[in-house]
Amino acid sequence: MAAGKNSLSKTFVWILMGLLFVGLAGFGATNLSGTIRTVAQVGDESVSVDAYVRELQREIRAVEAQTGQSLQMSQARELGLEQRALSRLTALAALDNEVGQLGISIGDENLQEEIVAIPAFQGVDGSFDREAYRFQLDQLGISDTEFESDLRKESSRTILQAAVTSGVVMPNTLTQTLVDYLGARRSFTIATLGVEALTTPVAEPTAEEVQAFYNENTDLFTLPRTKRLTYAILSPEMLIDTVEVDEDTLRRLYDQRAAEYQQPERRLVERLNFPSEEAANDAMAQLEVGGTTFEQLVRDRELELSDIDLGDVTRDDLGDAADAVFAAELDQVVGPLPSVFGPALFRINGSLAANNVPFEEAEPSLREEQASERARRLIEAQSEDINDLLAGGATLEELAAETEMVLDQIDWTRDSSEQVAAYDGFRVAAEAVQEGDFPEIAFLEDGSIFALRLEEDLPPRPEPLNSARDRVAAAWTAAETNTALQDQAASVLLDLATDGDFTATGLPFRVENALTRTAFLEDVPPSFMAEVFEMEPGELRVISGNGAALIVRLDEILPPDETDELRQLQEALSAQLNQALAQNIFDAYVRDAQTRARPVVDQQALNAVQASY
Repeated sequence: MAAGKNSLSKTFVWILMGLLFVGLAGFGATNLSGTIRTVAQVGDESVSVDAYVRELQREIRAVEAQTGQSLQMSQARELGLEQRALSRLTALAALDNEVGQLGISIGDENLQEEIVAIPAFQGVDGSFDREAYRFQLDQLGISDTEFESDLRKESSRTILQAAVTSGVVMPNTLTQTLVDYLGARRSFTIATLGVEALTTPVAEPTAEEVQAFYNENTDLFTLPRTKRLTYAILSPEMLIDTVEVDEDTLRRLYDQRAAEYQQPERRLVERLNFPSEEAANDAMAQLEVGGTTFEQLVRDRELELSDIDLGDVTRDDLGDAADAVFAAELDQVVGPLPSVFGPALFRINGSLAANNVPFEEAEPSLREEQASERARRLIEAQSEDINDLLAGGATLEELAAETEMVLDQIDWTRDSSEQVAAYDGFRVAAEAVQEGDFPEIAFLEDGSIFALRLEEDLPPRPEPLNSARDRVAAAWTAAETNTALQDQAASVLLDLATDGDFTATGLPFRVENALTRTAFLEDVPPSFMAEVFEMEPGELRVISGNGAALIVRLDEILPPDETDELRQLQEALSAQLNQALAQNIFDAYVRDAQTRARPVVDQQALNAVQASY
């Protein structure tokens, strides 16, 4: 228990220090009266204003980190963060009160051991440094008395928690029940009745049947919410043909990228260094007679292959070892050879030929790249003037007439992903635009600019039959086919119930043995195994498949297989359930401690803290 206490206490120290850094970062913004010191009294313990502010800020910072947005106090109240902070501090105070009544304390000597073991308080030689201790606490804005009191309380709470939860074990019945459920197995026979086996194929639907199916299943043919948008756009592609790039600029860029276009021959190499020429020769001799492997030599040096991987290297990188390495075959080990770290063995893992791209071949891509970059800069320069036109009352149509922007329209939904709707920037703007919003210039990821206007916001609605006819007909055919499959499968089921001979059905079938609930089978619906586990031995059932009817007979119910994997699962479940039970018991103990401590909250103080936040 002492070891657990030490570990948890050290963890608490780092958590406490982190919370103080975060909490005190904005504490200077508060303006509380000097007479307000506590926000709650819990038995003999109190919750200080400083502790409440730090905890509240911790809760707010956590939400801000998740949302990426600054949170106002009014929003924090809506989320209940101020009550969550108070509840946590009240629970801790109730435990401190309980600890005090029980007389639990770690004592000065143990407290000293805790403090001197904290790395932040140690000097360069690893020993406790009092100046570092004072400096860190000054940075946190707390005194050594406050810090040591908090550390003493946390350690005492840890002892109390260990006393309450030690030896808590969940009855094995629950663990065994879960293991039996997860490990249970079934053996069954399954026959597949496909569309090709139908005695009477499904005919094409008539116009009346399509209309009737559409009327009965309108919800299957509903168009999503659609925003009818008009937008003007100017992209680098529209300007690229008008941008001129001189050859001198391209040649300078080509020269700057010489390493990319003029690559010498390279090798993919691993280098294993040795402390002496003798050691390297011994290792090479062992390799040559098959007494070891290169991988084993690496492990003998307590290294990993990633530690000795040089990647792709040139002759200049290898120095005096270059000739031997470049002359070696793939997967060959050569050496000992000299290196900057002494004698080494080299293994060659790959060969990369020289790659020399002349300017004439690189010119088209370089020209396109430079033209695109200049086009983006031109667009960026024009964007402010175009935005001024919009601010002055110009319409999108007038923009298209007076600038190089192009006007277009789109019926946008959240599923739209073609052309301009493929850009995240456009999707965000389309999602946000409301009726009456004035268009404004925004940028897309490729440097394009656009502005859009909402023409109409159409709610979810039935798709007209004229445009949905083909899909309605296909859905009718699928439904009728499924009905025909089920009817014919029911007839096969009656025959099987009589003689039990799957061979006599003329259908393809297979036997699956000892499968668990999580077993994967091809060509079956997701709910297939769940339905199989509902069946009794000898029971026959028809299960709808993907364009087929599956005729299933449960042959045998089997208990879990006693494998190492199942035993590991049982142990993991047992540990998890024990931990959950211990936590629930401790939570109940904390609630009882709070009830007995009779917390009294100073609402006026809370209001003052929140108002000054």
